[in-house]
Order: sequence, then structure tokens, then C-alpha cells
Amino acid sequence: MKNKPYLFISLLLLFSCKEQEARRPVVQKTTTILSETIAQNKKLVALENKTIERYIAQDTTKQYKVASYGFWYAYETKKPQETLTPKIGDVVEIAYNITDLYGNVFYAKDDLGIKKYTIDKEDFIPALQEGIKLMKIGETITFVIPSYRAYGLVGDENKIGINQTIKSTVTLISIKQN
Repeated sequence: MKNKPYLFISLLLLFSCKEQEARRPVVQKTTTILSETIAQNKKLVALENKTIERYIAQDTTKQYKVASYGFWYAYETKKPQETLTPKIGDVVEIAYNITDLYGNVFYAKDDLGIKKYTIDKEDFIPALQEGIKLMKIGETITFVIPSYRAYGLVGDENKIGINQTIKSTVTLISIKQN
């Protein structure tokens, strides 16, 4: 008789345990945040591109070209006789500045100094990584770069704000082939 309470409790515990089932959500949403974000980003890109195109149309002093990499560029100084352009792994020296479309200077050439950059081996402004490959020694090109090919959503966390279109005038000083 002493064992009956223990036996009863043991049987009760053994048969009362059952695996828990996951609860299903009461309402399942059919729209996703991702598709809404994509649509919003497309609108922002279209608006930014219109702003750039308006700026380029007003700048009658330069002949801008559209690069397949998502930026615009115009030659300030062109060297047609020169044939050497930078290739992957080459080390180039450049002088450049960064402004907004209205001429407000974020970083002046004097403040930035001469930059040594290894083509496609270092982190740099994405559009300028591609743009420098178009250049020949002694050339100066002005690049108009939308935010998604520059500093994007976060800016540079210093002087360049979020979704900021930038303009950069770059001079290629030298190329050291790898």
C-alpha cells in the first residue's frame, strides 16, 4: 500500500506529458516588407537620376557621357595621344575632390592630398573605382555620382549625408603597372 501513491504519481506523469505543438499565427500577411522597400528604392533612384539629368542639362560648359557603371562623366583635360590606362592591380596616383552638385565642398584636393590607389584591390568610392580605369595619365575628369554608386544610405558618417549625390574632379597623375 505504501507504493500505490508513488505508482499513481509515476503513471500520471508518464501519460500526462505530451510534445508541445507550435502555435500557428492567427493572421498571415501576404505583403512583404522587402517588396515595399524595393519599390521605394526604385522611386528614390529615379528621383535622384532626374536631379542629376537636370543638373547635366544646365551645365552647358561640359559634354557629359553616361557610363554603364551608373555614373556620368565629362573630360576637363583629355590626352588623346596617350594610350596607357590603368588595369587591375596597377597602382595609380590621383588628386581629387568631392563636392555636391551645387559646388559645396565636402573634401578639397588640398585636404585629401595625393592618393595612391591599387585598382580593384582597395575599398574606394565604387563609381571612381570604375571611372579611374577610363583615364590616361594627365587627364582630368569630372564625375557625377549618384548616392547608390558613392556612399549610399549611410553617407561617409562625417561630411557626406545619406543618399547624397556627389561630384568629384579627378586627375590621374601616374600609373605604376603591376
